[in-house]
Amino acid sequence: MARPVSGDAQAIEHAQLAVAQATTAEQLRQAQAVLLPLLYGLSLSQTAEVTGISVGWACQLRRRFIAGDLVGAADAPTPGGRQRQNMSLQEEVEFLAPFIDKAKQGGILVVSEVKAALDARLARPVALSSAYNLLHRHNWRKLVPDKHHPQSDPQAQQEWKKNSPKRSRKSSKTGRAVKTSS
Repeated sequence: MARPVSGDAQAIEHAQLAVAQATTAEQLRQAQAVLLPLLYGLSLSQTAEVTGISVGWACQLRRRFIAGDLVGAADAPTPGGRQRQNMSLQEEVEFLAPFIDKAKQGGILVVSEVKAALDARLARPVALSSAYNLLHRHNWRKLVPDKHHPQSDPQAQQEWKKNSPKRSRKSSKTGRAVKTSS
C-alpha cells in the first residue's frame, strides 16, 4: 500500500496560483504534480502518467515545489556559463593588462610568469593549463616566427652555403662514398 500524499491547504493554494501563472510546461507540470494527488487522490504513478513524466520525476517535482524550489524561477541559475570561475571577466582583463601591455611594447609574454602571478592572486597553485585558458579567453595567440629565427642573418647564411665544403654521402647498398652533383 502506498503511503499517503503529504501536503496542506497552503500547498494547494500555492500550487493553484502556480498553475494560473505558469509560463512553461515544466512549471505547469510541477504544480500539477502537487495538485493532482492532493485534490483528486491520484497516486504518484497516475500523476506521472497524466503529466507525461516518470514517477521519479513527478516525486522530485512535488518535493521541490513544497520546499520552495520552483522550476524556471527567475533567480534560479541557468545551465552553462562559468560556474567554477576564479575571477570575473572584468577582473581577468585587469589582471592581464600589465602582461598584454608588456607584450605589445615588444616584450615577450611568458606564460610561466602569468601562472606565477595567477597563483599569487588566487593564493593557491593552479595548473599551467589554467593560465593558457585564461589567455585564450582574452584572444591571446602564441606568435611563432615562421621558417627563420628573428635574429638570423640571411647574408651570413648565404655565405655559409657558398663557402661550405662539399659533402659526400655514402650509398646505403654499397657502403662507398657517392658524389652528389649540386
